[in-house]
Amino acid sequence: MMTRKIQVHQVDAFTRERFTGNPAGVVLNADGLTEAQMLAIARELNNADTAFILSPDGEDHSVRARFFTPRTEAGFVGHATVAAHYVLSRRQDSARHLRQRSKAGTVDIEIRGLDEDRRIAIRQSTPPVGREVNDRERLAVLDALALATDELDTRCPLRIVGSSSTRLMIGVRGPEPLKHLKPDMTRLTTLSAQVGAAGYFVFALARPGGDHLTESRMFCPALGIGEDPVSGNAHGLLGVYLARNGLLPPGEQRTSFTGIQGHSVHRPGRVEVELEFKDGSVEAVWIIGQAVSIFETEMTL
Repeated sequence: MMTRKIQVHQVDAFTRERFTGNPAGVVLNADGLTEAQMLAIARELNNADTAFILSPDGEDHSVRARFFTPRTEAGFVGHATVAAHYVLSRRQDSARHLRQRSKAGTVDIEIRGLDEDRRIAIRQSTPPVGREVNDRERLAVLDALALATDELDTRCPLRIVGSSSTRLMIGVRGPEPLKHLKPDMTRLTTLSAQVGAAGYFVFALARPGGDHLTESRMFCPALGIGEDPVSGNAHGLLGVYLARNGLLPPGEQRTSFTGIQGHSVHRPGRVEVELEFKDGSVEAVWIIGQAVSIFETEMTL
């Protein structure tokens, strides 16, 4: 029987400090692995997500990626993409601009900065802003999170954002309500099917003058993720939501903000978000983050 070696990396994304941010597995030279092998490797690494990097199979992209949780394949994962391109960017012949294709489509990748200061920037198309939940749904979600109505930020209606990966945006009054959330994961799972949101992104707008605009927590028990440490995708959704509600610093062609997440699970991280505008509407969203390597090894199959 023929054997082959693959390179396996463990990376913390959206941070520069080890053992914080959002951990992801990265498997290079994954061409030839079967879907069953990818799933088995993801299950063995036991991260929320593992990225498998493959050669391009067309002229419209420079790299392919597949993403697996320990249970199933995902179309696209932001923090695992940051982790993968952090690993790739350490090669001497690495490109500064790439196009990555996955099951969810193609995204543009930029490597910004050099050495330890480099950041991975992912450009995505603008996600749709969906419906506002009704009063019955709102009260049920608040009860499942142990949130009181008077803890909500009245500037932030509870609204579903996204298409294939939907989140319910829930704005609260400052960091204290975030700290005291007591999510009932079973009820939240049931409500995901009823409301039509795969997860719940609870955030607070920071006081002006700080180094971040938002602090947040996210719960996706319907996807098998109790609390996600730091979500790049959800911050992109948040950026479009904040722009829709007039809660971002003004900018004619581009505006940006930083969100922090993960403190409640002792894995603090930071996500930078840039929005491109055209004719007053958001044309594209950039999710930007740093990363740090935890270990790398070879696996023989």
